[in-house]
Amino acid sequence: MLTALSSAYGKTRAVNVVPKCTRPWCAVFCRRDHAWEGPSEHDNRGNETMENRIVMMVTLRHTHNFLRSIPTASALLVGLGLIILLLPKAGYAQEGDSLPDWSGVWAMNGGTVFDRATVEGQGGSNTPGVREHPPYNAEYEAKYVRNLQLRDDGLFPDPLSFCGIPSGFPRIMNLPDVYEFAVTPKQVWIMAENGPGILRIYTDGREHQDPEMMWPTHTGDSVGHWEGDTLVFDTVSLHSSEEGRTIIDRTGLYLSDAAHIVTRMRKLDEATIEAQMTIEDNKALRALWVVTKTYRKLEEGTRVYDYACAGNNRNPVDVENNRTLILGPDGEILNSDIDR
Repeated sequence: MLTALSSAYGKTRAVNVVPKCTRPWCAVFCRRDHAWEGPSEHDNRGNETMENRIVMMVTLRHTHNFLRSIPTASALLVGLGLIILLLPKAGYAQEGDSLPDWSGVWAMNGGTVFDRATVEGQGGSNTPGVREHPPYNAEYEAKYVRNLQLRDDGLFPDPLSFCGIPSGFPRIMNLPDVYEFAVTPKQVWIMAENGPGILRIYTDGREHQDPEMMWPTHTGDSVGHWEGDTLVFDTVSLHSSEEGRTIIDRTGLYLSDAAHIVTRMRKLDEATIEAQMTIEDNKALRALWVVTKTYRKLEEGTRVYDYACAGNNRNPVDVENNRTLILGPDGEILNSDIDR
């Protein structure tokens, strides 16, 4: 019996290897006239599924005499238990070839205004008069208005001016640098060109650690799972913008240390990835804040080269005057409003 079935599993197509039967469990494995005909040319479930079917059939037939010796209901239960044990595991998007392909080099669409859906004014995040309208409460709206004025005066302190400070999350999703996405069964990494810039998302089934085991960091703690081809991840334990360690963009958008962000990332087509972030912050926001960013795939073969802002630094901070300087190749100060 086993030899005949193994032959059928190979290139030879053996018909009527299993005789007709009327036993309750036989119809589970036999097709049409209760004869197993080998793998269908349209059966794409893989070798593992077919091998398990062979093992189930042989096992059940060899235990038939045992099943006949016990009551029918008990026999059915034993047979069902064997079926469950031998069925192939359900497929999850974290496993094997079902992982989506996010390879290549990607760039964000649009400028570095974080929430383009609510933007007011024309220009970039550094342009006077440009602002966004997150659902801030009165306290954080006042802080944002203060930051906007500092930005307009050229005095707003961006933490990234200090080389080596990570952009953090969610700002890492809003950079002019290019990106790479490393998708593995247990982790997904979002890597920005200007380092240090890595967001690690654990997809191995773990949950957030207990609060007493976590402390605020630039990118927080992210755990996620796959819903089909969509990566869903949950991020907590982020630095507060109040500490001056992180902002979201150069208009001066702030979040508190209570920020909790759920992100859904998916590939819209072969050239576009979308990230939708739903931000909850009971210290700063009156309602959920939903922001969507998209990224386009760059030409095949594009390379990513790391760089550091400290290299060839032409933007030192003038601490005495609280200004960021612009230097020429020879070190000359180019700021038009500073006496040289």
